Amino acid sequence: MLQIGDPPLMRRNRTFALFALGFRPFFLAAGISALVLMGLWLAFWQGIVPGGGYFNLVEWHAHEMLFGYTAAVVAGFLLTAVRNWTGMAVPTGGWLATLALLWLAGRMLVVTPQAPGWMVAAVDLAFLPALGWSLWRPLWFGPNPVNRFFLLFLAGMTLANGLVHLDVAGVGRELGLWQRGLYLMVDMVLLVLLLVAGRVIPFFTEKAVPDAVIRHRKWVEPASFATLGLAALAELLLPHGPVAGTACLLAGVVQGIRLQGWYGANHGIWRRPILWVLYVGYLWIVVGLVLRGLAGFGLFPHPLVLHALTLGGIGLLTLGMMSRVTLGHTGRDINATGWWMPLAFVLLVLGTVARVFLPMLDMGHYVVWINTAGGLWMLAFLIFVLYYTPMFIRPRIDGRPG
Repeated sequence: MLQIGDPPLMRRNRTFALFALGFRPFFLAAGISALVLMGLWLAFWQGIVPGGGYFNLVEWHAHEMLFGYTAAVVAGFLLTAVRNWTGMAVPTGGWLATLALLWLAGRMLVVTPQAPGWMVAAVDLAFLPALGWSLWRPLWFGPNPVNRFFLLFLAGMTLANGLVHLDVAGVGRELGLWQRGLYLMVDMVLLVLLLVAGRVIPFFTEKAVPDAVIRHRKWVEPASFATLGLAALAELLLPHGPVAGTACLLAGVVQGIRLQGWYGANHGIWRRPILWVLYVGYLWIVVGLVLRGLAGFGLFPHPLVLHALTLGGIGLLTLGMMSRVTLGHTGRDINATGWWMPLAFVLLVLGTVARVFLPMLDMGHYVVWINTAGGLWMLAFLIFVLYYTPMFIRPRIDGRPG
């Protein structure tokens, strides 16, 4: 990674820093939306609060957790990391605030019953291209050509959202565009996480664990992306069948080999919550891909597979990365999580188990398991919001900009 030189100290009289760098507004938005979206979903699903708006209830829940919460995390991470990777400018100040407001407008419009459908779709679809446009120069002209793949992934996410909106508009509904768009978005997010994890997990492990040994197999890195890309294509063209199932099984095996190479005998990671949460999150991706492969052969329910990948893999990895990035980019020790954030990580692991496996063991209490998983998710993100909000809105403690 290319690091920028030490920036000058900030002026002492600056006390509000929410729009100083991308992680601040978007990680805060992600944390709050994780709470609100899950709470509303549980209330809508059980009929406690009447639902209404652009999507039906299931569509709204799936769309907002992916194109709301997850898109905010991706935006916050890229708007922060790209500056470090390239040394080039990224949106801050008013430009950053405009992007955040565009994201927020999309979230508000999809639950506004009187909003015209074309307006909801146009505003919601605009965010990811706007994010890509704001970052295309450093990603394309920066020193590492691999970073250009992020533009491809953002384009894939935009396509996925477009398929969802086409389905809602009644275009190509017989083709199952909603389902295809949903899984395409999951796969694009997983590809982003694979690329980011390959950079940060081995690096963090070597820095944090004495005498850590990371095994790099030359064939594993390209195979990781090739197999998951193949699985994404198979799911898009031939969803929920043996072809997609076989591709997912292959991708899961390769991801497991990749993870084992990082972990090896580095048992010291379990003394670093900010590190082990990344390993556990990646393990859920491995488990989710294997279960997704089994589901292609009718051996596991697809909705439970989806939550293994989203709640477990995406949820844990994003929560861990947001925690680490926030500490590092506010001038704090990256291990200074206290005991609250490790508790949040554990709660999210337990919530994933409750959502993925307990319904298989006791379907008679399905509602209980859904409420348990949702409640644990909300508790985890309540801790995150309470712990990190002061860091998001206040300047770095070392006086530097960002």
